[in-house]
Amino acid sequence: MNHFYKTFFALLAIVMTYSVANAQEKKITRKQLPPAVEKTVAAETQGANIKGFAREVEKGQTFYEASLAVNGHSKDILMDPSGNIVEVEEQVTMDSLPAAVQAALKKAAGRSAIQSVESITKNGTLVAYEGHVKRGLKRSEIQVGPQGEKLKRPE
Repeated sequence: MNHFYKTFFALLAIVMTYSVANAQEKKITRKQLPPAVEKTVAAETQGANIKGFAREVEKGQTFYEASLAVNGHSKDILMDPSGNIVEVEEQVTMDSLPAAVQAALKKAAGRSAIQSVESITKNGTLVAYEGHVKRGLKRSEIQVGPQGEKLKRPE
């Protein structure tokens, strides 16, 4: 019986964690954006295909995200309620990266296949490259710094 309770509470913890994580981000419409965010969106989406918007809360702060398709690649723009761009994640091609970054991503991926790579820019500064990798059915992310260095913490 003790094993049953351990399993039950472990599953309950997983479900609650998943629910809390999903509650942090909520899809919204363009009409629900604050005026300052809408102004930034209008300026940043020229020539882009808008895929959607979301409002998310990270560490108690509210942010707004615009998901775009630009020239055939994805781009996500994260803004604060004042419309300031906080972070941009933009898909890049592996061959467009410096050789040191390519090598570091391949090393970090190991035997996993790199499916796509994004540049991560925070407050106008490139802080990392993120590789989306797949090995078998398992998907994960790897990150390296702008020159291919190991990061002290994930971005």
